[in-house]
Amino acid sequence: MLDTFATALQETGLSQALRASLWLYPLVNTAHLLGIAMLFGAIAPLDLRLMGLWKRVPLEPLARVLLPMAVGGLTLAVATGALLFVTRPRDYVVEPLFAIKFALILAAVVNALRLRSSAAWRRLRMDGGETSRACRIAAIVSLLAWLGVITVGRLIGYR
Repeated sequence: MLDTFATALQETGLSQALRASLWLYPLVNTAHLLGIAMLFGAIAPLDLRLMGLWKRVPLEPLARVLLPMAVGGLTLAVATGALLFVTRPRDYVVEPLFAIKFALILAAVVNALRLRSSAAWRRLRMDGGETSRACRIAAIVSLLAWLGVITVGRLIGYR
């Protein structure tokens, strides 16, 4: 069933246009990289702060700037990633690295949502001081997961 869907998707006009265009695919790929840069560029300093670096920098103003940037980057990366997927879905659905990339993205997003809804996050945002063990662990998981997503994504690109 997945193969049938992938074949149908690969035969769409959008897929053909992305593969045939001299400019469209490279522009989508560039936008994908921009989304990744925005996402990781915002998440890394926030996670490092949660791990205990820059303790004098209050979390609230930092998060107010970086979280929307991370969400925007994720949105751009997902939208353009879907367009990149459309170019070769039959190849991607059988690629084990693609499944690993998806699992890492899911783990990173779930980790972020759990942290942002936790009592440790609320306490930290209110007092802006010392990070809890839970926040530090979530920050480490986040950095490792997003670095994994980037690494696996590059490996897929070179296969």
